Amino acid sequence: MLKDFSVSALMMGLLTAFVGFISSFAVIMQGLQAMGATAPQIASGLAAQSISTGVLAIVFSVWFRMPVSMAWTTPGAALLAGIGVIEGGFPAAVGAFAVCGVLIILSGLFRPLGRAIRAIPAPLANAMLAGILLSLCLAPIKAVAFNAALGLPIVLTWMVVVSRWRLWAVPASLGALILVLVFGVDLPPDAMGQIGAAIHPGFTFIEPVFTLHGAISVAIPLFIVTMASQNIPGIAILKVHNYEPPPGVLFAGTGIFTILGGLVGGVPVNMAAITAAMCASEDAHPDPAKRYWATIVSGFGYIALGLVAGGTIAFVSLAPPILLQAVAGLGLINAFASSAFAAYRDPETREAAAITFLVTASGLSFAGVSGAFWGLIAGGVMMALTRFMRSAKK
Repeated sequence: MLKDFSVSALMMGLLTAFVGFISSFAVIMQGLQAMGATAPQIASGLAAQSISTGVLAIVFSVWFRMPVSMAWTTPGAALLAGIGVIEGGFPAAVGAFAVCGVLIILSGLFRPLGRAIRAIPAPLANAMLAGILLSLCLAPIKAVAFNAALGLPIVLTWMVVVSRWRLWAVPASLGALILVLVFGVDLPPDAMGQIGAAIHPGFTFIEPVFTLHGAISVAIPLFIVTMASQNIPGIAILKVHNYEPPPGVLFAGTGIFTILGGLVGGVPVNMAAITAAMCASEDAHPDPAKRYWATIVSGFGYIALGLVAGGTIAFVSLAPPILLQAVAGLGLINAFASSAFAAYRDPETREAAAITFLVTASGLSFAGVSGAFWGLIAGGVMMALTRFMRSAKK
């Protein structure tokens, strides 16, 4: 293995960990906070996710000698932000995380369930994801309206950087947030002391509460979003680069760590999509057989970042919440655009996708179940009705 190590893999691995963590931790914070998690629970969850992501990336990459990149479910966290606090509070959400982990394991071990998930029409899955992301993607606009002097520097920084260096856009907007905090917000006199005291987060065990409401409103939509927007695309990206890892083993592994991480406040971990392409590309190494070192390095990077997650959270928590939401929203604009494009690309399913998007984006719930679930059901009914009427007409 040491003969396969290279400087290019080292640099790409470090960049992958940095981009993956910085680009999405604001969304994770927002999602957990919306579900009712306290600051220590958020720090615990973020640390657990980072360490779990790192361990899985290292283990699978060494095992298969492939660049198997891992991440956490950023779209899933956006889903949580849209759902908000459920009956039973954060313990019920933790129970839903565990149920989601069980479903992910079953999708890997029980092939019919995995086939059923893959059978969900892509336009509907993308429309549901776009509906989930819409509210967060509007946050940058709301931040400017809240305080233009604070919000505009963040938004303009993102716009300038994304037009030339897309991967650095979200880290740059986070840097703008830091500058806004330092020069534009009255920080407490002991702010640095608070950050230093919280830099190493402790793991906070949350006893899960299992409810039918949590399973239907959180676990099932979270499972669908994680599989449709992360795990399945992650496998597809590896296949594009001529890697053929066994999906079942990978899904089962992420499901196990989702359960373990969920018990200390973490959202599901899963296959990476965007960062997977970074480690599997020629930039990691000209020889495809040696690119796995990039994901090994990224794994150690995630672990290191997880160990100082508390300080990161303590610092950004000093900002007005809308500014953090703005950074999260900027980081999700590309995902929103891609999902919306994929949802409406096929004219034959456009109406069904539109219904899924509108019901999901409405944020309304029926019978205590979130709009994401009903959006998928409504779109499915519309798609089935359209196909039935067309076949009857023939």
